[in-house]
Amino acid sequence: MAKDFATMEDSNRSGNPSIHEVSALRRRTLLGGGLASAVGGLLAPLAAASLPGCASGTGMPSGPLLGFKSVPIGTADRIVVPEGYVAQVIAPWGDPVGLSGENPAFKEDGSNTAAEQEAQFGMHHDGIHFYAQEGSRQGLLVMNHEYTDDGLLHADGMKTWTAEKVRKSQAAHGVSVVEVAQKADGQWEVVRPSPWARRITARTPMAFGGPAAGHALLRTAADPAGMRPLGTLNNCGSGITPWGTYLTCEENFINYFKGPDTPNAHETRWGLRKGEPAGYRWSEHDERFDASKHPNEPNRFGWIVEIDPFNFSSTPVKRTALGRAAHEGATVAVTKDGRAVVYSGEDSRFEYIYKFVSRDKIRPGGARENAELLDHGTLYVARFNADGSGQWLPLTHGQGPLTAANGFADAGEVMVKTRQASDLLGATKMDRPEWIAVGKDGAVYCTLTNNSNRGGNGQPGVDAANPRANNSMGNIIRWKETGDFDGARFQWDHFILAGDPANERADAKGSVKGDMFACPDGLWADHRGVLWVQTDMSTSAMGKGDLARMGNNAMLAADPRTGEIRRFLVGPSGCEITGATMAPDGKTLFINIQHPGESPSERSDPAEPRKFSNWPEHRAAGRPRSATVVIRKADGGVVGT
Repeated sequence: MAKDFATMEDSNRSGNPSIHEVSALRRRTLLGGGLASAVGGLLAPLAAASLPGCASGTGMPSGPLLGFKSVPIGTADRIVVPEGYVAQVIAPWGDPVGLSGENPAFKEDGSNTAAEQEAQFGMHHDGIHFYAQEGSRQGLLVMNHEYTDDGLLHADGMKTWTAEKVRKSQAAHGVSVVEVAQKADGQWEVVRPSPWARRITARTPMAFGGPAAGHALLRTAADPAGMRPLGTLNNCGSGITPWGTYLTCEENFINYFKGPDTPNAHETRWGLRKGEPAGYRWSEHDERFDASKHPNEPNRFGWIVEIDPFNFSSTPVKRTALGRAAHEGATVAVTKDGRAVVYSGEDSRFEYIYKFVSRDKIRPGGARENAELLDHGTLYVARFNADGSGQWLPLTHGQGPLTAANGFADAGEVMVKTRQASDLLGATKMDRPEWIAVGKDGAVYCTLTNNSNRGGNGQPGVDAANPRANNSMGNIIRWKETGDFDGARFQWDHFILAGDPANERADAKGSVKGDMFACPDGLWADHRGVLWVQTDMSTSAMGKGDLARMGNNAMLAADPRTGEIRRFLVGPSGCEITGATMAPDGKTLFINIQHPGESPSERSDPAEPRKFSNWPEHRAAGRPRSATVVIRKADGGVVGT
């Protein structure tokens, strides 16, 4: 999600060290120093790593991973892919998802009703996954809809404000489940109607599972038992489980709540501010978003939600054992003995990276057999040490400082107050940790998008130990667990520092071997071991300062063995590239284009909806629409080769 740096949430006032204060000894990167130097030093375990289940070595192909010709940096209002590739747009915001008997068409003037939006694709597509049903030619696409641009969503934007507009905005959030199929000519289409088609919104009934279910901090007047939350919102990154479910992550939920005149310490730690939040006015017509009247309602968001896409009538469950945070994504690995490990970060300045290890093993079968697997286990937060080592600190009630005397009455309160618990444990403050990917080399990679606030608001400033005085470009950090994915310790280094080699500012040059980029966000490892990197430069900063030569946001491919990076795709004006998934045969890649045409203020002027973009249709009376893009090789080969 692109964010206005001036209003981005920044609430961590703990004295914990930031990643930059412990990075001085780890400035050597794989890409800058070359693979040989890495193998000879600390990262030898990384180079020799293999995922459980790999036959030998790294499990990666021995030949070249990247076989396409890079595309140039661009600023056009279109999608650009490499020579020999074709890109097709499907599933734009406002098209019907295929509910039985409900196919409301998108109205270009923004006049669709809230009821119609509930049957249409939501706005601002983000995380996505393809669940194959018949080989690689048919299956379910499940995707997140992170937030709304109410300047585009309504005919007159927010000039008037009604309960109907609030309901429409809430309906444009959440998740879409749709059936897609490949036709004989290679093109893909949304199947309508479909028995699996479903919209999950900010008003969909849900359930709580895990240690915080029913906790006093989750109880409200509408739900005195604290077991039945209503809706999910700000759904950013996603994850998939080996048992076939979808994990959607509630990110910057605090932006939707009106705060009390004097927020308490708990509310302040979660970024709640006095008065109406910037961007949304839901509380005016939906009282539960007024935290001064319903102080526990914000506690009911910030969770990872599990959805069974193959069961239309199933209830989404907020899994509280995975902790409460501004979750960006949820990446699942499996230990050698068959337990689930879920990695997640939260996209806020100076927040943390987490790991959950399930108590029980994954059972054969699907969602029903593993319905409570993510409700029992141990949540950890990461500490990165200056010598390149790291450790996972357990957020376990009664251990260390996590006691009643310090404000944690029970295990449920630790989960609701995950940030405060991590503060006390001394976790490392990161620069907006976003997507996490587990590579075929056994390493775990995490994008740190940027942080322009070092030294402000009481945060760490520039000093000799700080590797980048102003991390405008972002970087990708990686680590290798000691032993298995459930290991208590790890070794870490910077995989790459993003940047522009021609930049006059040393801290913005980076260590890119290949095509330059900035602000990495989306991250995904495919079945061959390619690491796909998607960028999210804020529209308020694009084309300016350190980002002057970066063009539009892009998607790149990295070979973890050599460090080579090639630019695979450039998006249309004002967009973010996000979400990535492939059909099992690797011949179809699905990605999402989010908020094309976003203005620097991040809200469109309803009088000029096409001012910055008119992608994808470019119709005379149209408006920009987030959409899914399907990418294939024209010769039918594997994407990326």
